[in-house]
Amino acid sequence: MAASVTSPIVLEAFPVVGRRNEWGFGILLTGGLTALAVAVHGYHPYAEDGGLYMAGVKRLIDPALYPHETAFVTEHLRFSVFAPAVAGLVRWSHLRLDLAFLLLYVASFWVTLFAAWLLAKRCFTSRTARCGAVTLLAAWMTLPIAGTALMLMDPYVTARSISTPCALLALVGALMFLRPEGGEGKRGLLLACGALTVAAVMHPLMAADALGCILLLGCVSSASGRVRRWATMTLCVAAVFAAGVLWSLSPAEGALYRRAAETRHYWFLSQWQWYELIGLAAPLVILAAIALGRRRRDITARVALSRMAIAAGITAVVVAVLFARLGAANYVVARLQPLRVFQLIYVVMILMLGAAGAERVLKQRPARWAAALTLLCGVMVFADRQTFPDSPHLELPHVLFPGASENLWEQAFLWIRQNTPKDALFALDANYISKPGEDAQCFRAIAERSALPDYSKDGGEVSIAPRLAPAWAAGQAAQARLSAETDAQRERSLGPLGVTWVVLDRTAVTDFACGYMNGAVKVCRLPQEVADGALH
Repeated sequence: MAASVTSPIVLEAFPVVGRRNEWGFGILLTGGLTALAVAVHGYHPYAEDGGLYMAGVKRLIDPALYPHETAFVTEHLRFSVFAPAVAGLVRWSHLRLDLAFLLLYVASFWVTLFAAWLLAKRCFTSRTARCGAVTLLAAWMTLPIAGTALMLMDPYVTARSISTPCALLALVGALMFLRPEGGEGKRGLLLACGALTVAAVMHPLMAADALGCILLLGCVSSASGRVRRWATMTLCVAAVFAAGVLWSLSPAEGALYRRAAETRHYWFLSQWQWYELIGLAAPLVILAAIALGRRRRDITARVALSRMAIAAGITAVVVAVLFARLGAANYVVARLQPLRVFQLIYVVMILMLGAAGAERVLKQRPARWAAALTLLCGVMVFADRQTFPDSPHLELPHVLFPGASENLWEQAFLWIRQNTPKDALFALDANYISKPGEDAQCFRAIAERSALPDYSKDGGEVSIAPRLAPAWAAGQAAQARLSAETDAQRERSLGPLGVTWVVLDRTAVTDFACGYMNGAVKVCRLPQEVADGALH
């Protein structure tokens, strides 16, 4: 039993051997937990935001794709090097794009877990506690973050897949700098700056949250109680003041944009359900018990992280309540989504809970660990199957070969990729992504064809790019009752927009030539004279 716990005395007596042993153990542990996490949480590369990022990368690799409504493919990539970096990786490695995304997915899980292991090393001397902290994170890797529409890690690849582990590495570097052990302060500063830089070029918004947390960590880690109180309070008040200045100086926004922004209910606390509000408060209460418990004079790494998380969470809630209000004159602060900082707060909470559970309940009892993992992982597998009931749990590259997909919508989209011209423009039901059996699979990413903007994901594009609002509104109007309309109505609404193909419900009545039909949808071509008229 004693051999399974790394004693601080042993590490002091044999510093090089002890630290190398911990590094090796951490690499092996997080490697095994990565395999477990991927198996538990699944992989859905074309779903939700994963499809948006996938389409953007495909556009860079093949500029002939998406010649219509192109802004809805590229707009969200303007402030990130994610798509160019992945496209460059594919060209350099000669890997298939779907395989490259799978490798990135696995790598992002491992780096996140290894960064969490390094963070746990700064907080807990017991190997049992460290294992519990990282194991719980692996089991809860796709846990929803209250009502923010975020997960800890997505079951697909986005810019957040890279910014999240970088944010954790930046916290590790900050702790190394603030609480150096053996002259590692300079290395910690370099790690924090490097990780923040990578996060910033991948996802500036998430990197800004990480920077705010690091600044707060510096304040709460001070040896002086006066500095801790006043510096932390000053930083939090400054953040609220900056948000107020930004909100007050921003002009009022147009009705079309407001309509799109208000579809993002998770921006506004007043739109949250009661259980989502509990998800916001619970982490702060849990961390308060750690930060304000016994031995408050001993500002350990875990106490500092907990206090940082509490200060960041309260500040974000105050900003959201004051300046991210439904019906406000503008939504500029809401667009910045201040509550996204809870992603890091959740990670800190999970590490603390996992460590406490391992030391106090699981201890070194394999049966208890097995039972806990079975329960926790079983719940997450069930949640994934409820979210993607008509798609494979692991949508590995071979699953998307012709005829291999279980999802009827994906089958139709794959037929479109293989049997329609690249310059085709499609119309689908505006809410197709939430249809039964569709499983939020992104049409553009799978079919590799242009489409009129949809309500859900393209509404999200408009929420961060107001200039797209008119095109989005026009697309909604044209596709609102697509499967219920007559052919004449479809021609009148879609022809002027240049649409050449439609995806209709299987039961839709039409005389259009339909080249494909399955149990969910049919794919039909508009008459040539309608398309020709649109071109002229």
